[in-house]
Formats: sequence, structure tokens, C-alpha cells
Amino acid sequence: MTRLRFALLNAAHEAANTRRNFRREIDADLVEFHATDGELPDHHEFDAIVITGSRSSVYWDEAWIPPLVEYVSEAVERGVPALGVCYGHQVLAEALGGRVAGMDDFELGYSRITHRGDEIFDGVDETFTAFASHGDTVVELPPGAELLAENEYGVHAFRHGHSWGLQFHPEYDVETAADVADGKRDRLGDARVDDVLSTISPEAHEAACAVKQVFENFTTYVRDRVADSDQTTIRADV
Repeated sequence: MTRLRFALLNAAHEAANTRRNFRREIDADLVEFHATDGELPDHHEFDAIVITGSRSSVYWDEAWIPPLVEYVSEAVERGVPALGVCYGHQVLAEALGGRVAGMDDFELGYSRITHRGDEIFDGVDETFTAFASHGDTVVELPPGAELLAENEYGVHAFRHGHSWGLQFHPEYDVETAADVADGKRDRLGDARVDDVLSTISPEAHEAACAVKQVFENFTTYVRDRVADSDQTTIRADV
């Protein structure tokens, strides 16, 4: 089978960590678009799309955000599988008719999250560890979406057809987790950030690595879907 080809819609303002992490974790050819610069594909001919995290909020008045939401909406409507992570999860929710809002609190650090079962979580314990960093949350799921995971901070995963949103960051390595936490000092203060930094260790990262399985599960889903489509085309041509 031809190698999978995904559009990576990179919404990070400083993209280096994001690029490295997703290219390491996703077994597909990633065609990267810098969404914050207004760069988006001019077609939907990808096996899937992946929308990354960002320090922006999906409801901010920034020129690059509505076109990103619109592109994701159009891609999903055309049947292109999608995976949204953190900000990407929120973009996906908005694109499908859900609603995102600011939280009274901010989730930062390694968290315990519980899922309800779905093929995206195959091989992942019902309660798992993952790094999270967000002050916004999905407050209304899109019509027809299924809640898949949550904790005390709210929705951590949902599914809508061929699309999944993940609020947590399964892609983070130790360097990224520390950089992200350190960047929250102005918002959360030195004491809280230092407390989070003290928990970021190789051991904590190793515990969180189990949920990286979601990437393999997503690519397997897309690969199977592409194979089924190819077989359907072959049968139609016979």
C-alpha cells in the first residue's frame, strides 16, 4: 500500500517542538501548513488531517482562525478523517458545531484522565496519564459527537464520525512539556509553574507514553479506510 499522506495544520506560533513531536509520532508523510501564517491547503486530497495545539484561543479575533475552522469543517464534510490535539481538538469542535469557552482554572502538567472506550483508545488503560496545558475547554459537544474521555477539568476526547478531538497532548516529550510549562509563568505565577516543572521527569514521561498508542490507532483506522476504498474501486472497475 502507498504510504499515508496527512495534512499537518500546524497552529503553533513557535512550531519547532510541534513539528518534531508530530513527525516522530505519526507514521505517515506529513505535508505541513503554517496555519498561523494563513497557510492552508487549497484542496482536500489527503488521507487525513491533523490539527495541532496553539497558544491562541479558537474564539479570538485573529484573521487566520476562521479560515482554519472553515477548512477543517469542509474537510470533515468531505469525509476526510481528522485528529485534533488540544487547540486542534477545540478547532474541530467549533468546525462541527460545538462550542469552546474559557475555563475558570488552567490545567497544566501530567493529569489523570479516564476514557469510556473507543478504537482510538485501543490498548490504553481506562484511566491513563497525559500532559495537558489549556485554559479553554469544549463546553458543548458538536451535534452527534460522542464523549470519549474526561477528568475534573472537563472534556478530554470526543468522536464525530471519522474525526477525533483530544484535549491532552499525547505527542509531548520532556523538553516540550518543560518549555510549555515554563512559558506559563506570566499567567500562572512562578510558584505554580515551578511546582509543575518539578513533576516533569523521565519517569513521568514514560508513564504518559502509553497514550501515544492513539497515534498508531488513528493511522491504523485511516489505513484500513484507504484500503477499503481501494478495494471498492477495484471491484467497481471489474
